[in-house]
Amino acid sequence: MTRTAIVLSDPVHGFIRVPQKIIQPLLESREIQRLRRIKQLGLGLIVFPAAEHSRFPHALGAMALMSDALDSLATKGTPITEDERLAAMAAILLHDIGHGPYSHTLEYDLICDTPHEKISLALMRRLESQIGPPIDTAIQMLEGTYERPFFCDLISSQLDMDRLDYLCRDSHFTGVVEGKIGIERILRTLCVYPKDGGKESCLAIESKGIYAVENVLIARRLMYWQVYLHKTVVAADFVLRGAIRRARHLINVGNHEAVSGISPALCWFLERKIDASKLSDDEILDRFLDLDDVEVIGSLKQWYRSPDPILADLSRRIIDRDLFRCTFLTEVPTQDLLAQWQDRVSQTLTNMGICIPDAHTYYLTVGTSGHATYEPNERGVRILDSGGNLCELEDHADIAAINALTRFTEKPYLCCLKAANLPL
Repeated sequence: MTRTAIVLSDPVHGFIRVPQKIIQPLLESREIQRLRRIKQLGLGLIVFPAAEHSRFPHALGAMALMSDALDSLATKGTPITEDERLAAMAAILLHDIGHGPYSHTLEYDLICDTPHEKISLALMRRLESQIGPPIDTAIQMLEGTYERPFFCDLISSQLDMDRLDYLCRDSHFTGVVEGKIGIERILRTLCVYPKDGGKESCLAIESKGIYAVENVLIARRLMYWQVYLHKTVVAADFVLRGAIRRARHLINVGNHEAVSGISPALCWFLERKIDASKLSDDEILDRFLDLDDVEVIGSLKQWYRSPDPILADLSRRIIDRDLFRCTFLTEVPTQDLLAQWQDRVSQTLTNMGICIPDAHTYYLTVGTSGHATYEPNERGVRILDSGGNLCELEDHADIAAINALTRFTEKPYLCCLKAANLPL
């Protein structure tokens, strides 16, 4: 008997079947294997000790959910070709290959002002030229232009396979039980409307699955505020971005001694200003694939004893987990208050022997964390009632609960050097 799939074991979803046609070669590609060296939660492991999981099992898990979802839809009468199945699985498997070191932490710092989705698509277009179909269809699904829109909903929507996997996986590895969701119930109640999945089709949930959907939305809200936007994670991100920004500045002014020991892969990007307009350049994509968490942490360990006091201090703080204090505020501070804080931080740094102009910009920031759990205008969740009628989630569910989840919540915060003891 010819084997058509390999089977991998996953702690979240159990056994995952990987088709040998198209999907296994993609799994073994440089683009996917690199994800083993990119932490799923970035610096979240500083707060949650077991959150060591990488983007690689997340990509596998999302692909497994895609396969299960397509099986469920097919049993309900929606026709799905083998090429479409492989394209959808390829799309969700490849959707994160554009992530840089530590996932979202350095997302806009290495390829300027460019979200990881654009980098993923650039890498996928190159894979298309090497592999051919069905990668072309996978790109259309990821871009949202495929002629059968429900495939796009499975990949990117308020209830896509990416979201279902990361909520379940991140809850498992952080130990935050509030993030647990009923994935099986969601998959069993997924449907396509109209059933034939034509050009006007969309993904929907049968009304009996509405409480499972509400659970997903609530779990997402809790995971954002307890994990993804945790104040210590915000502080760690600020320190790491500061170290990278300082290294770039030192390179730009020609102080190469201060960044001695930097990873060549990281140095190449800090020496240049690269943006989305250059993503068709094969050299840039190849160089990007050389970047991972190892390159950054290795550089930080070398900078620990840099002659530049700011770079050395920031690097030490990441390595030794000696972070800044992050405090959520009731309101955005006035400019006068911010100036007072900056003066106090500058004086503290002077006392520490760091007498460099504008050094306080590396040690104090005021920002805003914001999140909306459910955005109806962004491919909202549709409910198919027992009479075969389609409606929006907010028209069918508990209005008060959904309205609360649609509100965009903002929390201003102050992140600064603890030793400054700023009065709040």
